[in-house]
Amino acid sequence: MLYREGPDTLRVYFKDEATAFNAQKRGVIPGKGVVNNKVSAALFRYLEAHGIRTHFLEEVSEREMRVRRVEILPLEVILRFRAAGSFARRYGLGEGTPLKAPLLEFSLKNDALGDPLICENAVLALGLAGEEELETVKRTALRVGELLKAFFAERGLELVDFKLEFGRLGGEVLLADEISPDTMRLWDEKGEPLDKDRFRKDLGGVEEAYQEVLRRVLG
Repeated sequence: MLYREGPDTLRVYFKDEATAFNAQKRGVIPGKGVVNNKVSAALFRYLEAHGIRTHFLEEVSEREMRVRRVEILPLEVILRFRAAGSFARRYGLGEGTPLKAPLLEFSLKNDALGDPLICENAVLALGLAGEEELETVKRTALRVGELLKAFFAERGLELVDFKLEFGRLGGEVLLADEISPDTMRLWDEKGEPLDKDRFRKDLGGVEEAYQEVLRRVLG
């Protein structure tokens, strides 16, 4: 949830409510908002320290962060290292099948349409992003993937895939939204998911999984 603070900043409040399958499934994960705020803040700081420009400014409270006000590009940017979820179903692959190279996908950020996949030419033809902006998004997403994969590997977790969003600010494209167990697939040493898939698939232990990610991220 976003609150306007001033002409240049917003306050983001992280709730415990959870949705899946384009909001067809709803529920509550106690403490999720605190986890997502702290994990996102830690990862934004880590990425900033490695040269990635983001909208993050500071944590305000356990559930809130202050961010730069950006114009969000209407795109969801997905980077995949293994076949999982909708991608595995789409191509008839087993869950967790390794990909020969990281795969970057785009979907239109539109819940009413079900966030459909969109190709780069359509992004440009519809004016959703400029050619230079799109190149920046692609380059940044791949670099973020390298950094996050290494970050989680050091903590005994495998980054399977993740979603990013970007925004415009004064002619610059910044990483925005959040980076949390809600927006990525993370597997532990046994291949068990520690992310929103536990909620999607009714696997149980959802709250514990989120808390474990927070514990490992904060070290």
